[in-house]
Amino acid sequence: MAYKVMLIENNRVMLERLSSVIRGIDNYELEARFQQSGDALGQGAMYKPELILLDIDSGHNLALIPEFASVYPNAAILCLSSNWDPQNAAKMVQFGAKGYLIKPFTAKEFMEAVDTFGKTGMAASSETLAFFSPKGKSGKTTLIANLALSLARKSGEAVGVIDADLQFGDMSVFFNLSPQSTIVEATRDIKFLSPITLNSYFMEVPEVDKMRILCGTKKPDYAELVDIENFEELVKMAQSLFRYVLIDLPPGVNPISISAAELYTKTYMVSMISGGYEILHVKRALEIFKAWPNVEEKLRPVFTRVSPCEETQKRWLSQEIKFPVHAIIPNEYLMVSAAANDGRMAVENKSGSQFAENINRMADDIIVRRSGGSL
Repeated sequence: MAYKVMLIENNRVMLERLSSVIRGIDNYELEARFQQSGDALGQGAMYKPELILLDIDSGHNLALIPEFASVYPNAAILCLSSNWDPQNAAKMVQFGAKGYLIKPFTAKEFMEAVDTFGKTGMAASSETLAFFSPKGKSGKTTLIANLALSLARKSGEAVGVIDADLQFGDMSVFFNLSPQSTIVEATRDIKFLSPITLNSYFMEVPEVDKMRILCGTKKPDYAELVDIENFEELVKMAQSLFRYVLIDLPPGVNPISISAAELYTKTYMVSMISGGYEILHVKRALEIFKAWPNVEEKLRPVFTRVSPCEETQKRWLSQEIKFPVHAIIPNEYLMVSAAANDGRMAVENKSGSQFAENINRMADDIIVRRSGGSL
């Protein structure tokens, strides 16, 4: 049986163009179409649509979404617009729409939108987690890769990873990916993208259908091609696609990590313990972030390769940096490396290890806090 579609589009030329696209798609039937939303609300009930495509370029149509949801309780609503607007996107989700599609669209883009947003809808709220380290070789990428996988497995919700370590990001190596498009192309094209087209720049992770990765630059000198304002727009759009967005930032204080800091729900400062200097580096970095009025809520220090990885060591580190340490990760370098060489993450390959247990505990904390609960 064909899937019944109702189309509301104010512009007559665009109405004809979109109608032609829908009619050419197998298993979809354009049951009704209107130029005026009032006519659709008054006359369309007899058609019993299962999918409503609602033009919101006419400002009043955005406010009518709750009424459409009430009149057509069994229909999913996808909003149509000629350009992406994050404020309108946030409002339409609050009002009850499922997704956002830029017009004109192709049959492929239409099908991807239905498939992507039909299952879970756009994210009404996204937990955006940034990972920063004062210096390199902190274990940050290992932490992100394993934590993202744990979040996807435990929450069952969409998780997106953005490799913004612009010169030496290697998230693609962790998951054996060969990207055609990277953060360079995504930031270059962002002004012309919508959530559904941006989604195609993220790569699927084999055997993990809820996790996608936007890979880093292919060469270090490509880092200068990533515009900061476009990067911020990319993050905002990704927030509508994924319930959890994890961003791997370059080490050190830089324009990417500072200018976009307010976009992040939490910033994890990751440092590896291999001597005394790391504690000094963390203390210096803390002086920068302490300018935030809510620093203890937003900033979460994490130490990796901690041995012994015990609560007493965590308390000692908190005392040393004079700031609460959020988590400590044990020194399991050989085990993590062996798992990565097998093309797997340690949280799956060695699920009973202390490393996996500590990562999973971090994931539980993120999931619980996002849902408004407490541990």
